[in-house]
Amino acid sequence: MTTPFPFTAVVGQDDLRLALLLNAVSPAVGGVLVRGEKGTAKSTAVRALSALLPEVAVVPGCRFSCDPAAPDPACPDGPHETGPGAQRPARMVELPVGASEDRLVGALDIERALAEGVKAFEPGLLADAHRGILYVDEVNLLHDHLVDLLLDAAAMGASYVEREGVSVRHAARFLLVGTMNPEEGELRPQLLDRFGLTVEVAASREPDQRVEVVRRRLAYDDDPAGFTVRWADEESAVRQRIVAARELLPSVRLGDGALRQIAATCAAFEVDGMRADIVMARTATALAAWAGRTDVLAEDVRQAALLALPHRRRRNPFDAPGLDENKLDETLEEFAEQEPEQGPEDDPDPDGGPDGPGGGGGQQPDSDGPQGDDTGAQPEAGEGGEPQPSGSGEQQPVRASEPFRTKVLSVPGIGEGAAGRRSRARTEHGRTTGAKRPQGALTKLHLAATIQAAAPHQLARGRSGRGLVVRRDDLRQATREGREGNLVLFVVDASGSMAARQRMSAVKGAVLSLLLDAYQRRDKVGLVTFRGSAADVALPPTSSVDAAAVRLESLPTGGRTPLAAGLLKAHDVLRVERLRDPARRALVVLVTDGRATGGPEPVALAGRAARLFAADGVASVVVDCETGPVRLGLAGQLAGELEGTAVTLDELRADSIAGLVKDVQRRAA
Repeated sequence: MTTPFPFTAVVGQDDLRLALLLNAVSPAVGGVLVRGEKGTAKSTAVRALSALLPEVAVVPGCRFSCDPAAPDPACPDGPHETGPGAQRPARMVELPVGASEDRLVGALDIERALAEGVKAFEPGLLADAHRGILYVDEVNLLHDHLVDLLLDAAAMGASYVEREGVSVRHAARFLLVGTMNPEEGELRPQLLDRFGLTVEVAASREPDQRVEVVRRRLAYDDDPAGFTVRWADEESAVRQRIVAARELLPSVRLGDGALRQIAATCAAFEVDGMRADIVMARTATALAAWAGRTDVLAEDVRQAALLALPHRRRRNPFDAPGLDENKLDETLEEFAEQEPEQGPEDDPDPDGGPDGPGGGGGQQPDSDGPQGDDTGAQPEAGEGGEPQPSGSGEQQPVRASEPFRTKVLSVPGIGEGAAGRRSRARTEHGRTTGAKRPQGALTKLHLAATIQAAAPHQLARGRSGRGLVVRRDDLRQATREGREGNLVLFVVDASGSMAARQRMSAVKGAVLSLLLDAYQRRDKVGLVTFRGSAADVALPPTSSVDAAAVRLESLPTGGRTPLAAGLLKAHDVLRVERLRDPARRALVVLVTDGRATGGPEPVALAGRAARLFAADGVASVVVDCETGPVRLGLAGQLAGELEGTAVTLDELRADSIAGLVKDVQRRAA
């Protein structure tokens, strides 16, 4: 077994360690979401936490870790008698991003259930994690069907397995810890809200601290066991402090003044629902217990807000997490009451220092990630104006207009790509459409087809009891149809003909609206722009939709319209992406007025480039940005060359009176 890196040997990352320790003191806080760039000890710190947790008492032989003092009366291994039980270390169970549903919730032996009528159940990861830690690395990449199961278990404290009339239920209360890199996309809001606390981490920019990180890591890699022994005293001290804080926790008093501050803070930051208030109250209580106090102070409420609210105040997926600390301080001061004087013995972080196990001010670190220098919107130089000539110079970036709800654009046919919410696909989850013989392990039984296959052979098989005599050849796999996520590749005209400020603002607003739709439908997105004399891949295909929004915001305009270059660049991006992810189908969204300038025969060249997409069977839609009383209809002609659909900016709106945008149509070759 691999020796984990000691928790107390992690350099810096004070907020991360504090958040994990507060959950160790009070699991009711609700877990931690760790956001940050790669290589910042996110996974290392989480895996090290399990060694600090106190041992748990379990019923001997129970596969579901029942508490011997209060065993679950519905436990599949029960009923259990109350008693002293056996002690074992707290578990940390890792949920792989690519895990199956059966691996997460457990699996029923369908053959025994049909033939013998017994509930032969093999527990999954949720059962293993009961009364321990469930850790999901890259939690933002977790498939939707697994997210749904996690949400159900987290809400009810139990896992339910339902298979064709056979039902099993067991307790599943665990500390949910997830790590993620925001560059790879954001979490669904429902799952985001289930994490009690969130922490932003980044690598230190201090040379001395970076040197210490490297020194400790090299020492650990050379001799893991010896390195762990050198940190044994520090680990033992933190473990004892956790035990003491747990014992003190029931005695901590959360006064009316602190409760008013919590409620006022949540109201001031307009967080949804009441979960934030409850999490803040539990976190403030855990902070007091961790500091060895029995009263919650204003500083506990402030620290609780910095840990519990940043991920709950986002109004849309493109808002950066974080809190206005000046506003927080003003709110706390407004609702403050007279607090007792604090002596040296009440120091909330007696260990102190950058390497102590507690501390941290909740300050959001600076980041050199994708939301660095290019996040700020450029000031506008004025509104109005006519389109610039095709040869005009570069214009300053324009802010996007307000996003709106778009009509559904989908790829025709049935795919087999990654689970999502856009286009029809054959998936493991969805409505049952038929049955087939299983290829490999049976995962989704089609009961009626199985019985129909087995029924004619019962006499020959000598059936005499109540059970149906079922053999392997009788089993039928259910075929299901659901939805898949697609690659939505935006090809945006940023030339001078699009440079009128009101017009470009509307175009950016439309693309931003489509990006929001792509976020909600779990798509990958890419962004190609063309202007001047060439086309650029502003953003290679990625799951980080907010990164595309950042690139769009800073997009300059001006110059000629190399439409053919933009189409050829997009075609090349799709060719490469097909090699990486052949099952994911693409939808090209071309945003242009259809004009093409620069070079010999630009219109004919653009038409030939468009026909490449039609030849490859790529679904496409052209968003026609042409405005004014006189329209040339060039975008519609281009859509014909693409064998796609053309829609205007007005028709793109879901509430448009122009009617529903139909699925992308492709003509027969």
